[in-house]
Amino acid sequence: MSSVSKRISTLAIPKNKNEKARTGGRKSGFRIQLKPQCQFQTATSDQSLLTILDDIKSSKTPAVINYGASWCGVCSQIFPAFEELSKRFEGMRFVYADIDECPETTRHIRYTPTFQFYRNGEKVDEMFGTGEERLRDRLWLHS
Repeated sequence: MSSVSKRISTLAIPKNKNEKARTGGRKSGFRIQLKPQCQFQTATSDQSLLTILDDIKSSKTPAVINYGASWCGVCSQIFPAFEELSKRFEGMRFVYADIDECPETTRHIRYTPTFQFYRNGEKVDEMFGTGEERLRDRLWLHS
């Protein structure tokens, strides 16, 4: 198992009472440690996801949102590939949203993982499930 896989497959557990209060005592999803040059964001609440969606809709920058869950085994399998692809597609914006941390804004999501692709502020495609090659092809198509 690579160091990226080890780091990503470990669920983030609150380290102190402030973090526990912020997350309601539940596990807060994947540990995400990316290089600063990556256009990668994590939505940590409904409000942060709404802000990110507003930014995407008012931007010409292509974007992809990965809707997943900390308890979803398939999501944790595809996440390292999603992270790597964010480094290769530097002109795209990558967003991860945990459906349990953003319950109101993600209630339309029926499958995890779900990937939504945006170009010129409009949603242009959606992909359900995993497959690194499928994801890479979609990113290439929409970048």
